[in-house]
Amino acid sequence: MQLVAVAKLLPTNDQAIALLATVERVNEACNWLAARAFEGQTANKFSLHHLYYGDLRQQFGLSAQMAVRAIGKVCDAYKRDKRRQPHFDSHGAIAYDQRIMSFKAMDRVSLLTLAGRILVPFVAGAYHRARLEGVRGQADLVLRKGKWYLYVTVEVPDGAPVDPEGWLGVDLGIRNLATDSDGERHSGAGVEAVRQRMQRLRGALQAVGTKSAKRHLKRLAGHEARFRSDVNHTISKRIVAKAKDTTRGVALEDLSGIRERTTVRHGQRAMHDGWAFFQLRSFVEYKGRLAGVQVVVVNPRNTSRTCPRCGCIDKANRRSQSEFECRACGHTDHADHVGAVNIARRAAFNQPIVSGIRSETHLAIPLLAQGQAACFSGR
Repeated sequence: MQLVAVAKLLPTNDQAIALLATVERVNEACNWLAARAFEGQTANKFSLHHLYYGDLRQQFGLSAQMAVRAIGKVCDAYKRDKRRQPHFDSHGAIAYDQRIMSFKAMDRVSLLTLAGRILVPFVAGAYHRARLEGVRGQADLVLRKGKWYLYVTVEVPDGAPVDPEGWLGVDLGIRNLATDSDGERHSGAGVEAVRQRMQRLRGALQAVGTKSAKRHLKRLAGHEARFRSDVNHTISKRIVAKAKDTTRGVALEDLSGIRERTTVRHGQRAMHDGWAFFQLRSFVEYKGRLAGVQVVVVNPRNTSRTCPRCGCIDKANRRSQSEFECRACGHTDHADHVGAVNIARRAAFNQPIVSGIRSETHLAIPLLAQGQAACFSGR
């Protein structure tokens, strides 16, 4: 499995100038080449290499491999949307590979620039440093808020897969970011409080409009996203650890396209749009692979409307966002917990044939297969 390790570079002033000049020149070359690609309506690397490789080297002074990486960058961007010409920021990230980058010990990296090779010291946290000790691949040189970083793609072996003896269902939401079938809830109140505070602060600073306010806004950029990412990392780590300790797999609901399928009130749009459920799901999936925990995705249809006791499916069972009361048998519970239990049972009923992450679309409820009565109404 491929992961990304981050190293913070500590260049001298002269080295920083060389890195900046290289980044600007490569992006200038990419913009020039993007115009040629758009004019010729081609994103074929071999065609562009044949036509413009020499020009990139002579006109922009790029090395052989830098010219190749520039061609690849333009092709990848143009393929994403062929209706418009790609544009690259002058300080946008540029790619390095093992031909123009090499690590020296675990505290320095050699990078090719327009002025030649430079040896730049770097620092990395314990987690990322352990990843960097493995096999390294391509890296992106990134300039962010005046600081230089290397985002290095590394190969990490998957954990030894374990056949699950059961399933830990996880219901994803906004007020409770995740609720598992054991009843543990991970509240989204902290994320929502930060979102509201940042929204008020951004609004106040934008209303002032002074240079100082704009500098403050620039410093705030990305704060909310980083906080949300940290929360999702913590939650996903706990979910996978619990599943591994109890020899269970993790069952998640497939919420692809949920924003397009659902509508919310005007006052709830910001909270709804800030819902990073896909990020949380992806974190659970890759942490599960590292730990050898099987992760499956099931269809969430009616999981929050189905009684886990009698199998009754009724829209009216969901009394409110958090309340569940079965119209047939009177069973009451937290609605998110009901959804998580049904997700776990749906995963158990639809046992995957092979290990790994897969999508499940079967709509059957396990209780029905056990011969228990169910009611269908409100649909």
